[in-house]
Amino acid sequence: MVRLGASLFAMLITVTSAFAGDRAVIDFIGFSDDSRYFAFEEYGIQDGSGFAYSSIYIVDLSNDTWVVGTPIRIQADDETVSLSQIRAEVQLQAADDIETLDINVPVEIAALIGDGTPGSDAQTLRFGVPAYTPGDVSGDYELQLSSFAAKAASPCQEWFGIDPLGYELSISDNGNERLLHRDATLPRSRGCPMAYRLYGVVLPFQAGSMGDAVGIVSVYPGGFEGPDRRFIAVPLGL
Repeated sequence: MVRLGASLFAMLITVTSAFAGDRAVIDFIGFSDDSRYFAFEEYGIQDGSGFAYSSIYIVDLSNDTWVVGTPIRIQADDETVSLSQIRAEVQLQAADDIETLDINVPVEIAALIGDGTPGSDAQTLRFGVPAYTPGDVSGDYELQLSSFAAKAASPCQEWFGIDPLGYELSISDNGNERLLHRDATLPRSRGCPMAYRLYGVVLPFQAGSMGDAVGIVSVYPGGFEGPDRRFIAVPLGL
């Protein structure tokens, strides 16, 4: 009976995993020399179809918009096409934009909430500029994330039986709070968001201040087999 119970438990985990939404992961490509542009890749295996996909986003941090012609998105139309093949193809297509915009400065991670971190609702994230002495930082900031009902371009009730959520992101510095972003009508590209979580804060390599930092927010839109995970880059503009 013990062995049978263990087998059934393992089977249940397998079935549950098979019918979960797809959880994209992120690769930070870098910043431009003048810190105006920030690029990242979002990739994974689509739920339902099992097809590999990859998208490269290039954000103009000066006005918080995508660079014209981006994101560059590629999705396989066959399960035999590997994720590494799709990633190589999208990186090749984005190469000219990345070179033209001088995106060659590596990313430094100031703070990160790992996917395996238990017990965190990921609605706040405290951080500072990494210093050379182990454990030391310059500045003391905190991001605060919240969500609320918002209007979407997609029929979310019809598709998923949910009211879509927008998000608000603010930052505090020694008690002074400033609003960074608050959604009005949701962009069509975001689909039907069910939740948001803070993922991390990144900045250009060897940056001396948080002026060019970018906050990374995980967004969970409805998907074929459950909520998917995608990413939003928010200029912190300190």
